[in-house]
Parts: sequence; C-alpha cells; structure tokens
Amino acid sequence: MKQVDLIFFTIVLLINPCLLVLSQNAESCNSIVDFNEMVNFDTTAMFCQNVWTSKDYVLRYVQAQPGLWSFLLSAPNTDSWLGIGFSTNGLMVGSSAMVGWVYRNGTAVIKQYYLQDKDPEKVEPDAGDLTVTENSTAVFVESNRMYLGFQLNTAHPRSELLYAVGPYGRLPLANDGLRLTQHRETGSASLDYTTGRSSTKDSPYTGIKRTHGALNMLGWGILLPIGAIVARYFRQWDPIWFYSHMAIQIFGFLFGLVGFVLGFVVKDFLRAQVTHHKNIGILILILGCLQVMAVLIRPKKGSKPRKYWNWYHHNAGRILVIFAISNIFYGIRLGMEGSSWYGTYAVIVALMVIVAIILEIRLWRQR
Repeated sequence: MKQVDLIFFTIVLLINPCLLVLSQNAESCNSIVDFNEMVNFDTTAMFCQNVWTSKDYVLRYVQAQPGLWSFLLSAPNTDSWLGIGFSTNGLMVGSSAMVGWVYRNGTAVIKQYYLQDKDPEKVEPDAGDLTVTENSTAVFVESNRMYLGFQLNTAHPRSELLYAVGPYGRLPLANDGLRLTQHRETGSASLDYTTGRSSTKDSPYTGIKRTHGALNMLGWGILLPIGAIVARYFRQWDPIWFYSHMAIQIFGFLFGLVGFVLGFVVKDFLRAQVTHHKNIGILILILGCLQVMAVLIRPKKGSKPRKYWNWYHHNAGRILVIFAISNIFYGIRLGMEGSSWYGTYAVIVALMVIVAIILEIRLWRQR
C-alpha cells in the first residue's frame, strides 16, 4: 500500500475513537445527577426533560417549596455563553433570561438579562423581571458540559421558554459592560411543568444549515471518495470505470458546490464565526475546481507529461478527500448536531475505509 494511502487511512481511523469521546458528552435523563457541592440547592430529585434535542440541551427543575423553583440547565461546552429565557408570549423581545459562561481561566459568570430588542445592544445586563433567589446562581463545567443553576421566587414559572447559545470563543467582556454577543443558535419551547412535556422549535435557519451539511457530506465526503475508489481499483473494466469515475465526481462536485454556497448563506443569517471551517471549505472548493480544470487539459496516454499529470491528479484528489472528511466532522461539531450525525457519517467513512483496504490488498496481491 502506498504511503499516501496509509496516511489517508490512518487519519480517518483516528477520527473514529474521537467520536466515542464526543458522544460521551451527551447527557441522559435516566441518570441521577448530584451537584449539591456546586449549587446551593438539591439537584438529586429534580424532574428532567430533553428540551432541545438537536443541541443536546437538558433541563432539570423542581418546586423546592411553595413559591420557590430550582432550575439546572446543561448543554455541551463549546466555549460559548449559554442562556435560558422566560417569556410571556413565546417571543424573545420583552422576556428575561439567565445567561452564564466560563472564561478559559476558570472564572464563571451568571447574570440576568432583559431582552428589550433583538439588537444585541438592547439586551441589558443586570436587568429583567425574574426574582432570583440570593446566592442560588451557579455556572460550572463538568464532563465537558456546561451547567447553569439558579432558583426563582415565583408561584409558577412561565411555560414559554427560550434557549440560546453564543458564538464560539466570543464571551462577554468586562470592558464592554458584559453585553452579549449575537447568539449563534436559538430555540423555543412550551414546557408543562406538571406533565414534563416540552415541544421545542429550532431556529428558522436550522433547515438551511442541515441542508448545507448534508450536501457537503454527500458531495465532498461520500461521492468523491467513492469516485476515487472506482478510479483506483476498477481499471480492469475499461472504459466503464472511467465514465463511472467521471459521473460520480461530477455529481459530487455539484452537490459540494451547492453546499458550499449554502454555507455562506447560513453564515450571514446566523452571523456565525466559523473562520477555520470556512477557510478549509474554500481550500476544498479550490482543489475541486483545479481537478475539474485538470481533466480538461489531460495529456494523452503514453505522452511524457501524462506521468506528471497523473501524479498531480491522484495526490490532489487524496488531499481533497482528507480535508473534506476532516472538515465535515469539524462542521458537525460546530453545528452541534449531536451524536446521530457523527455516528452516521463515521459508519459511512468506516465502510469506505474497509472496502478500500480490502481492494488495496487485492491489488497488492495482483501486483
């Protein structure tokens, strides 16, 4: 097996163990949590609800005594601020929210904000109409999940809840008055505190974001590797292998191109800070365009330049596939789509790797 192929297989196989670790960050309502040392109220006998399944948000709550309610919200820690709002009509404007975050030096902050308007400048810190019990607030990170705990003095909490997560790595700053940066993703839900039923709605751009991810996954991350496998291991079926390879790569490029464009649409709508993901995507598109142009100037078989063209075309394709698979996993993490997306794509990649290994062994034996 060639050295480049060994590097490709090693990188992909190394990704899969990481997925197991990431999936362990998910939290289940079946387990009892005991964070009594972290917060000033009992957390062992709280009701639990998966309130924002697509983002793995878990809300625990209980009426500790008449007129006193305890809340503990948890979500994957993404170096972002985490917030839960209480609304009278299900809308953001006019609601009050509890927002918390943890700086990289370990300093934790939790505040109440009044959502006066959708403009971040109109989201006021240390304001709102929630009556928060003194010394009941806490925010901490445990097992790569962020927890937001607090108690409210109220006969019955508002049932219209809002959830939001801030942009990656952009936490509120003290010299800016701890004002919140534009949220990266939002969700809303109606929670029945008696039955525990919750109906969550994702933000309106979730569908576009998932379409962006699915198209890139199908185009760059599935069809292009399959086309490369066809070109390397099925040359004995000439010219079927060539036309199959061309057709698969063309469809893969087109799907990936549409997914690339949708990525900029999502970025503008959500004002997402995804510099690394975007730059890798641009590199992948450039490599894809270079591959298309290379086909147009392909030298004839047997000519001297054909050897160098083959070297470029094969290795540029391998580099493209490696970056594409890595960026897809990275994009799933940025989109907080959870273990289902990780697991599905990991299985697909693993199957392609297994098939490639079997075919490579067969090719090696034939040689």
